[in-house]
Amino acid sequence: MLHHHLLSSSASSFPPAAAQSLLLLPRPPAAILRALISMAASTSSSIPFRPPRAVLAAAVPSLGAEETAAAADEAFRRHTSPGLRRAVGAGGVAVVWFRSDLRVLDNEALARAWAASGVVLPVYCVDPRALAGATHRFGFPKTGALRAQFLIECLGDLKRNLQKRGLDLLVRHGKPEDILPAIAKAVSAHTVYAHKETCSEELLVERLVRRGLEQVVLPQGQGGASGRNNRPLSPKLQLVWGATMYHTDDLPFPVSNLPDVYTQFRKAVESKSSVRSCGKLPPSLGPAPGSGLDELGGWGSIPTLESLGLSVTKSEKGMRFVGGESAALGRVHEYFWKNDQVKVYKETRNGMLGPDYSTKFSPWLASGSLSPRYVCEEVKRYEKQQVANDSTYWVLFELIWRDYFRFLSAKYGNSIFHLGGPRKVASKWSQDEALFESWKDGRTGYPLIDANMKELLATGFMSNRGRQIVCSFLVRDMGIDWRMGAEWFETCLLDYDPASNYGNWTYGAGVGNDPREDRYFSIPKQAKTYDPDGKYVAYWLPELRSLAKERRNFPGASYIKQVVPLKFDGGHQRKDQQFNRQTRPKNIYRRQK
Repeated sequence: MLHHHLLSSSASSFPPAAAQSLLLLPRPPAAILRALISMAASTSSSIPFRPPRAVLAAAVPSLGAEETAAAADEAFRRHTSPGLRRAVGAGGVAVVWFRSDLRVLDNEALARAWAASGVVLPVYCVDPRALAGATHRFGFPKTGALRAQFLIECLGDLKRNLQKRGLDLLVRHGKPEDILPAIAKAVSAHTVYAHKETCSEELLVERLVRRGLEQVVLPQGQGGASGRNNRPLSPKLQLVWGATMYHTDDLPFPVSNLPDVYTQFRKAVESKSSVRSCGKLPPSLGPAPGSGLDELGGWGSIPTLESLGLSVTKSEKGMRFVGGESAALGRVHEYFWKNDQVKVYKETRNGMLGPDYSTKFSPWLASGSLSPRYVCEEVKRYEKQQVANDSTYWVLFELIWRDYFRFLSAKYGNSIFHLGGPRKVASKWSQDEALFESWKDGRTGYPLIDANMKELLATGFMSNRGRQIVCSFLVRDMGIDWRMGAEWFETCLLDYDPASNYGNWTYGAGVGNDPREDRYFSIPKQAKTYDPDGKYVAYWLPELRSLAKERRNFPGASYIKQVVPLKFDGGHQRKDQQFNRQTRPKNIYRRQK
């Protein structure tokens, strides 16, 4: 069960509704097109025929630049408090180390740095281990080109949003443990603020940064006056929590006692915890440092795909997610208020075609361009002004899943990356490269699998339903080591984050912390239920468009040969819908004191 509606769950304007439906129609055969061209030429010689322009992937959000900016500005206005003041005695310089929290609105690290200092210096480190490295076991690219492009757009938007509020973004290429101590020394920063992570690679970097800062000696009068035993003071690393909807300090149990069953976790937090309100912003976050930047070589530059040795081929199909906090706030506005889709989310969330069958918030949540608490606030605002139903609750239901995986990664540590998962399940897995390549490239002979994998390659996104299906096929029908699939998703997904990705894959492989989560998804049943007319597979596999609708998912000899037989016929499908039986509890929200 891969919960990615929100985690999962990137520009031209999206075409109007009529054109949207046309995008999903099969392309006429070439002979028919030639006949139409000839007919047009013979009937109207005065009007030259112009072939239709190629349609690029639909932008998400589909709002124009002005409408996106207006939606973002409105969100910032609602979260700005002119009366905010810095703490008494605040002074000196504080560095904000941006990581997977590329936003200004509801950024706890940024807010604390502003309150506790006189000057704030935002910093982003372009870490070569993340952008140019390889996955741990199978050596796939750590970050694919599509996610790199999305990240670049997120950084550009973050820089602009900081500049609007009196700051800027210092960009440095290198390892944070090398860069941050040098910056702290150059500007005499007393504290480096950042959001805490939960997985091993990120935790290692935190330890190395802390160790590096301990080697920096601050000058007298800059927070570096001698401390106890006349020892010089060094900059501190102050880590804060801000990645989840429910704050870790507000859980009704320590993370070490986190329930191993999601439903138990959900019921506990819904009944005993509250979601904190988004933090308020001052009108200005400035000033930026007035000295020390020359020594650092200026503000630096955001990387380009070319500088990273990457390139992206623009797709004419699917969706292109626009990176950045402004786009994220625009998408929330579009989905909730403009298109009014949230009220039917639960009914449409298992779709696979188009931008509005689900929220599509997951890429911005993963990059930290969108706060989960902001989404929660918008749900509550929508319920107050429009309607509260199972669909509006289900958005929160999925966000709680996202929280759960984050807390599980803190509880179980590296075991979520191990073959046997948190429960140390002993199973035999294959690492057959040829079979895996057929899955990875969308050449399995099963249209529903192949279409989903081609969408992932072209867009960096796949529906929640698609993720569950391709995961089940890889591990159940192919018997392939689930970690190969997880690492390939790590490469490709725009909405990749380690806790959600590997947590979901351990569940899908039956090695997760909950032994009841051990499902098989029958390809024929899934196709008949979720793509009965073959629209989805025909969209991504043009060779199937000429077939009758009922044959597109079952093309027989008119499609490539199936690489493996299916192992089961869907006898376990009753479990597929177990979460659909959940209903919206009463009084989910408790007003924060």
